[in-house]
Amino acid sequence: MTEAVEPVSYKGWAGIKRAFGTPSALTMAFLGFGSGLPFLLIASQTLSTRLRDVGLDLGSIGLISLASFFYLMKFVWAPLIDRYAFPLIGFLGRRRSWLLASQIGVTGGLFALAFVRPELGVTPLVLWVLVASFAGATQDSVVDAYRIEIAPESAQAALAATYTLGYRIGLILAGAGALYLAQFESWIVAYLAMAALMILPIMTTLLCREPEQPEVRIQRRIDFFGAFWQPIASFFSTNGVVLALVLLAFVGLYKFPDQVIGVMAGPFYLDSGFTKADIATVSKLFGVWMGIGGAFLGGIAVAAFGFRRMLLVAALGVALSNLAFLLMAHNPGQLWAFYAALSADNLFQGFAGTVLVAFMSSLTDRNFTATQYALLVSLANLPGKFVGGVSGYIVEASSYSTFFILSATTVIPTLLLLIWLWPRIRDRSSA
Repeated sequence: MTEAVEPVSYKGWAGIKRAFGTPSALTMAFLGFGSGLPFLLIASQTLSTRLRDVGLDLGSIGLISLASFFYLMKFVWAPLIDRYAFPLIGFLGRRRSWLLASQIGVTGGLFALAFVRPELGVTPLVLWVLVASFAGATQDSVVDAYRIEIAPESAQAALAATYTLGYRIGLILAGAGALYLAQFESWIVAYLAMAALMILPIMTTLLCREPEQPEVRIQRRIDFFGAFWQPIASFFSTNGVVLALVLLAFVGLYKFPDQVIGVMAGPFYLDSGFTKADIATVSKLFGVWMGIGGAFLGGIAVAAFGFRRMLLVAALGVALSNLAFLLMAHNPGQLWAFYAALSADNLFQGFAGTVLVAFMSSLTDRNFTATQYALLVSLANLPGKFVGGVSGYIVEASSYSTFFILSATTVIPTLLLLIWLWPRIRDRSSA
């Protein structure tokens, strides 16, 4: 389902169509589906909606969301993914062996979560969320490395959009699909159905080809400890200490406004008077398709204008879209307000996601693809995740409206860092 990288041009409209038409793009769509499917079920809105539905308070829901912290820490074990194949199935190759092992882990975790009863005690749920989030985070690291290694830098925005298509379809099924099943059947049926859908990315892994190893410019015979420190040392030596630190801070703060409100979104929808079916239709179905549109718009914009200017547009859009939730807060139970808020939120989420993926991909050394990209992705989610963990207490101490206004203002540090970075970013535009 993939092919070796060929020295072809990916410039302009013809290049975008060429990138989208490759077997590599089809593979990334299915692998993206596998990455997107478990996320809402173990680390975000579907899980928090389930917990609110069985009567848990907002503070507890926020704290339980921290159990998925492995998504933030995947850079810790990413050096092992870069260096070794997974034991016993190493014959599949370095990337595919880890993909298969992690996908099986996700499937098992979702199956187990189907039968937990959080209303009787959250300990079993937290334990299985830990297992599933470790497997899901590992899967994400390998998929990101796979994408970067099968395509040149100029094609990364297009493949990021294709990956996002699969990812967002996974979100639709894990969001709208799971909520519909929970509404008309049960949470057990919902989670069992999601576990069964993991067969699609598993089959993709078995059928796709291992990417070719890049031409290395460093010694590959690295000792165990060197596998951990060399990717970090390489990033700092390539960019310089000051620029490297600012880049890491910028990536860490870029998605902060969106992530701050993520945990509270599901409870907010319920508290605004909407049913699980309403949430499924608007947030998990309509909203996700808006996100897919935003992702492809981001891919086209990066190809046309380069990612430097689009970083600014996306950062402002994500922050301002948080204010759209004020429409819902002041018009509870009104579907038009729900549609308006979710249109703005998902459109800019999708747009910003593609822009940030293209930017982070340009920063990685292909000798340490999984490690460096996992570090950047973890940083991109870490600050917002921890604030999201206490977001329930912020809402309870103030109000949803105040919370949304505060979340929008968190874009200011990001804009200040971008001003400093602007003349220092090498804009790798494919246009």
